[in-house]
Amino acid sequence: MDFFAHQDRARRRTHLLVVLFVLAVVSIVAVVDLVALAFLGFGSDPDGLGVSPEFSWTLARESLPLLIWVSLLTAGAIGLASLFRILTLRNGGGAVARGLGGVMVNADTTDPQLQRLRNVVEEMAIASGVPVPQIYVLEQEDGINAFAAGYSPADAAIAVTRGALRTLSRSELQGVVAHEFSHILNGDMRLNIRLIGILFGILVLAIIGRLMLSVRHGQTSKHTAAIAMIGLALVATGYIGLFFGRLIRASVSRQREFLADASAVQFTREPEGIAGALKKIGSAPAGSALAADSEEIGHMLFAAGLTRRLLATHPPIADRIRAIEPGFDPAELETMRAMQPPEAPSEAGIVASIAESRPAIEGRQSPSNLDADRIVGAIGRPDTARIQVAARLNRAIPEPLARAARSTEWVMTVACYLLIDPDPEIRERQLLMVAETLGSESERQVSTLLSAVPSLAADLRIPLLEIAFPTLRRRPQTELTRLMALLDRLIHADGRIDVFEYVLARLLAQQIQDTITPSDAHSAGTARLSGCEDEIRDLLVILAVHGNPDQRAARTAFAVGLASLGMRPRELAPIAPEDWPDRLDRALARLDRLRMDEKQRLLRALIAALKQAGINRTEIELLRAVVAALHVPMPVLD
Repeated sequence: MDFFAHQDRARRRTHLLVVLFVLAVVSIVAVVDLVALAFLGFGSDPDGLGVSPEFSWTLARESLPLLIWVSLLTAGAIGLASLFRILTLRNGGGAVARGLGGVMVNADTTDPQLQRLRNVVEEMAIASGVPVPQIYVLEQEDGINAFAAGYSPADAAIAVTRGALRTLSRSELQGVVAHEFSHILNGDMRLNIRLIGILFGILVLAIIGRLMLSVRHGQTSKHTAAIAMIGLALVATGYIGLFFGRLIRASVSRQREFLADASAVQFTREPEGIAGALKKIGSAPAGSALAADSEEIGHMLFAAGLTRRLLATHPPIADRIRAIEPGFDPAELETMRAMQPPEAPSEAGIVASIAESRPAIEGRQSPSNLDADRIVGAIGRPDTARIQVAARLNRAIPEPLARAARSTEWVMTVACYLLIDPDPEIRERQLLMVAETLGSESERQVSTLLSAVPSLAADLRIPLLEIAFPTLRRRPQTELTRLMALLDRLIHADGRIDVFEYVLARLLAQQIQDTITPSDAHSAGTARLSGCEDEIRDLLVILAVHGNPDQRAARTAFAVGLASLGMRPRELAPIAPEDWPDRLDRALARLDRLRMDEKQRLLRALIAALKQAGINRTEIELLRAVVAALHVPMPVLD
């Protein structure tokens, strides 16, 4: 199953969840109404003589306005509580991690275990084409566990326990991180947040009932009995609803865990990695247990934080291992329990397991074997080759730039550095713009980076930007708005816009916007290609012309792209408009609303167009920006 099929399935699961939630609310409202009606009947028959069916029907009819109010209040309480809980989680995955005692991994950390974790997460993000998530460590947790949280990939965070860092090897840690990236790539995080909100809304009924049961003072015995009866009904209804809600959550979650394990094996091509991590969980004294209260987010964890069998959100450890290693014997866990769990090696001892760093990848040729099936199949499914390429790219970034990209004080100047023109006169004007907007200290920082690294290999520009994103997202919104305005001035300093300048601005704007409003970051809409023909033509014209200096090659690429979608050229020759950046922005905004299967067709057409004259660096960068704007993770090309 490819990325697009996973997204469709995630959307169907969300729709099913909404239907189940509505049915649950209707059932709960009906029970509360019956309790209210029974109470009204009891009040109308204080002697307990019983009432006739005619009287019951008359009572129900006369009580209809009250029952409507009871229904609205009950449904409203559940809905508002669910909405409130979901909105409180819109602050990003970092808020969830901090709520469990997570500490963000500092850019300047000297802890080898944290450095290793950061390297693994960054490599996986670059390889898969998603924003690098914020990284947290649960320092007080000895159990082996991890989770990914967030509303969208743009505000995601990955948290790992200190027990996992101490115990797991690099291969095992990579398997765990790959498992969490599968949840990010397959749209599971948003579903997880909605599950939290729904269960919280149902729980609120029980909380309200408990509050009503505590009401005693200042009430007559009759009123106290009435309130207690209603409160008891709410408590019973709320907890019964919560029980069945958790059953639904467990059923949904267990299947997703098997799929995420399989994806982790596919990503790393090392079944021993994630299988080894699961074996250590099964044999370690602390297992995967968390000291912090993890009931609410239990379905988001790598392994079960609680051990309730019926409501377990994860399959048994032995079953998960057996799915990866069919010949696994659970008795192996008993043998491992008798052994002292090994400490994870230090970063120095792991260097040999990472692909050797290359000082520059400038000489690496652009991919010549571009294939639509191969690239589409790789979306959301980074393999070992891409992870190794990402590791080389990550390690090849010059140290001054890597440190600056991870520093909250320097990160904004890294974005400026990438746009500084080599022409001395234009550079002088740009540095003045930096000083005017961000201050003289920022100008000095840009100059320092330029002195340390006068020019950066083309292959490293986007990876540098990607590792800067998590730190950049931590800056205040007002500063990010100023930065975007400054970048626009830097781009126009020479009176023209080249493709890389557009790509940089577009990727930054996309990341910042998705971070500010993560709930608006979607991977699919309802539009069809047939309703976006003008936008498709604009996109293909710009891609063909800017990727092919030769007019004949551009014409061929344009025609092939249109033909792939069953369209015909209207123009004799494709000519990119002077305002192509604005036209492209408008086209991408519209195309982002396409259905997921239509996005897949569009991507195949773009790749078919690019293949005509051979892929080059300009086309790769432009394609990366286009795909990011469509909220599809573009894998690094090997």
